[in-house]
Amino acid sequence: MQIRLPHADGGLADYVLKAQPIAPQGPTVKFNRTVYAAAHVVIDPVATADPWDASPVVDWESTLAFRAHLFKLGFKVAEAMDTAQRGMGVDWPVARDLIRYSARHAQSVGGEIACGVGTDQLTPGPDVTLADVEAAYREQLQVAEDEAVKVILMASRALARCATSTNDYVAVYRRLLRDVSQPVVLHWLGDMFDPALKGYWGASSLPRAIDAVAELIAENASKVDGIKVSLLDPKWELALREKLPPGVKMYTGDDFNYAELIAGDEAGYSHGLLGIFDPIAPVASVALGALAAGNTFLYREILDPTVALSREIFRAPTRHYKAGVVFLAWLNGHQDHFSMAGGLQSARGVLHYSKLFELADACGVLSDPELAVLRMRRFLAVAGGITS
Repeated sequence: MQIRLPHADGGLADYVLKAQPIAPQGPTVKFNRTVYAAAHVVIDPVATADPWDASPVVDWESTLAFRAHLFKLGFKVAEAMDTAQRGMGVDWPVARDLIRYSARHAQSVGGEIACGVGTDQLTPGPDVTLADVEAAYREQLQVAEDEAVKVILMASRALARCATSTNDYVAVYRRLLRDVSQPVVLHWLGDMFDPALKGYWGASSLPRAIDAVAELIAENASKVDGIKVSLLDPKWELALREKLPPGVKMYTGDDFNYAELIAGDEAGYSHGLLGIFDPIAPVASVALGALAAGNTFLYREILDPTVALSREIFRAPTRHYKAGVVFLAWLNGHQDHFSMAGGLQSARGVLHYSKLFELADACGVLSDPELAVLRMRRFLAVAGGITS
């Protein structure tokens, strides 16, 4: 099986598929890490008339079916996170429905979710105060708590804009943690994912920010299940991980180095809360099953090849990684179109998608190679004028 793909030199070359998808054979093995897949949203591209200027219309059947797919593979779902295009095409009213519908769906099928709670109903600006930020967090917290789901306290653009010191961050988080009904997951998203979050935690350097976060968690350990760190450099995650109190989890959000961080070493390991687990879920499920069975070699043999794919999906500008996630969902038959909230499928070019196709095939992520080839040819014809 082969396909002609474009390359950076402007030419076309035949690519012969490996066509060896990886997926669990039989019942899924229970993982020995707590692993959340941050899930994307499927929109209705026909009903969404003005994708740049209005909220998307969600295809709820396909969106919830994809969550069922993740549950079946052994994953918990991180809902209404940045992978679901929060703040980049999906606004708070849509995210609110996503939390409600996904929570009830998970309960009906025996899945487990944690939901992103943020402040995206606020527009960051000079008139927004810390009190406004706290009130916005509390409004969203109430929605999640009404559904009795675990909360992920997302990083806030509005807080990053109005906070003037580390003390401002700590004061807001401390008050929120005091009042939550169950332990939450904190969320540290680097500015490579969202430039508006530059300097989060109000410290002049990452070591100082790590110290501030570690102190906040130590003071509120009974209210913190863990912290997701997405800085794309393992040294910072490891530095914070070693400072966490017993029982508080480190959830890696490092889509460049997740295989080694989850495997761990004699000093410990990270759990996972990752956007890359959306497109590579079947492969990751097999690998995590091997890890749970004590076969670290097989785990790395299966999962390590996915890292090249992940690094391409999450390459700079990293905030556009959602396009690659949705593209692979389309190639793998989880939705009938390649359209995104906000029209953000246009954020990456044809060469990027061509490279994703090759890398996904190389690591066993194309679950139905024949369908993937058919759809890739259609994509190349429409997006690149390539019909040969």
